[in-house]
Amino acid sequence: MFSLLLMCVFGLLLRGDAQDRASLWRGNDQSGRCQYTFTVPSPVESSCPQTGGPEMEGLKARLGMLEVLVSRLTGGQTGGPQAVGARAQSELQEALNRAMGERNLLQGEKERLERELGGLQHRMAEMRREMEKLRNTPCPPQTPIVSPNPSVQNSGPARPAGGSSQMSHLTSRPNRQGDSSSLRDSAWQYRHPGFQEVKAEVTEVPAPDRSEDNTGCGELISVGEPVIHKRADNIAGKYGVWMQDPEAISPYGPSMVWRIDTVGSDVRQLYGYEDMEQLSKGFPSKVLLLPEMVESTGATMYRGSLYYQRRRSRTLIRYDLSTESIASRRDLPHAGFHGQYPYSWGGYTDIDLSVDQQGLWAVYSTSKAKGAIVISQLDPNTLEVKKSWETNIRKSAVANSFIVCGKMYAVASYSAPSTVINYMYDTATSQGKTISIPFRNKYHYNSMIDYNLAQRKLFAWDNFHIVSYDLRLGRKQAN
Repeated sequence: MFSLLLMCVFGLLLRGDAQDRASLWRGNDQSGRCQYTFTVPSPVESSCPQTGGPEMEGLKARLGMLEVLVSRLTGGQTGGPQAVGARAQSELQEALNRAMGERNLLQGEKERLERELGGLQHRMAEMRREMEKLRNTPCPPQTPIVSPNPSVQNSGPARPAGGSSQMSHLTSRPNRQGDSSSLRDSAWQYRHPGFQEVKAEVTEVPAPDRSEDNTGCGELISVGEPVIHKRADNIAGKYGVWMQDPEAISPYGPSMVWRIDTVGSDVRQLYGYEDMEQLSKGFPSKVLLLPEMVESTGATMYRGSLYYQRRRSRTLIRYDLSTESIASRRDLPHAGFHGQYPYSWGGYTDIDLSVDQQGLWAVYSTSKAKGAIVISQLDPNTLEVKKSWETNIRKSAVANSFIVCGKMYAVASYSAPSTVINYMYDTATSQGKTISIPFRNKYHYNSMIDYNLAQRKLFAWDNFHIVSYDLRLGRKQAN
């Protein structure tokens, strides 16, 4: 009761504005006893801080971030190594697949080489057996010629009865000293003419490979099988150009062989080899860095200079090997370049330079020719066009071409193992015609074919392989 009075007095002492807001509660506590509660709002705070205020929200946010971090760390400890292991396993499997693929390729190459080796060994064994057979075979006995007339036996072939006025004239023709006896064939000197059977072996003599003007020129009759001299070691040698100078000038001799690997966008290296043997071994004696980049496989060598097309242009360059500098340059008028009029195999082969008995040539096309092959003879010093011929065969329909004795020959396919040389254009007569001369692309990607005047052969670059072909030239047949 006393406590109730104190609470009433305390309420009377409060300010008037607080009296309206004070409240008194009465209730039982947990033990069942009566409990009085008197509540007066604070004059400073309008309300008590809520448990769900900003502090609690920030604490919840921080706890959430900690939970996320803990979950990530927990996941990294459990799932992380599994993911890393899976990736490592995938990479190892991929590397294993690549290794297996390379192994299979090498195994196939090994089997192919073993087959070739077996074939060569078989051929060598057959050649040895044939040689032994020839050695053991006795020579056939010489049978004397029997004549019906004993008087002329062992006297050689008899002259036909009755003689011949023309033969008499030939046998009696005097020599420079006036003696006609030395011009008589002993086979015709008989006292008693008669008839006898003469047995002789006929040997076929091939037609001469030279024309009547003795320059070594003529029409192409046949091309031999490719002979490999070197296989490139890396992808840069998939296609390129190799050549010899038919009129070499000091300091390089006539046996010097030159090579350019033309794969890549910055082709500048010119490799020189002392001879064909050093080329086959891969030991260059000279490496030159050209001042201008080379475009494709159309380069050639002539009179101590390298002739080539500058990359991405129709500019021709003559590079002097002795001074190792550019001696002259000139644009080939209206010539297509960098893929406008290439050969069918591609490779930006718009301008193809070559050398034969008549000098320096360029095979290309122009917009005026509408893609047809144009042949121009060039001045080797100034690179000026001396004369041009326009053919009626499209350059893109030709796999490659070469010029021999002023005649351009076109190859039908660069990839077919057995193809043909199917077109020839003669600049001497300004006439073209279709032909059919067998030609072999042994390695199925022939990117360069040029006539080599120094060796009278064809030089070619067939899918990493540097090869050459023997040629046979003959007289033009009369129609």
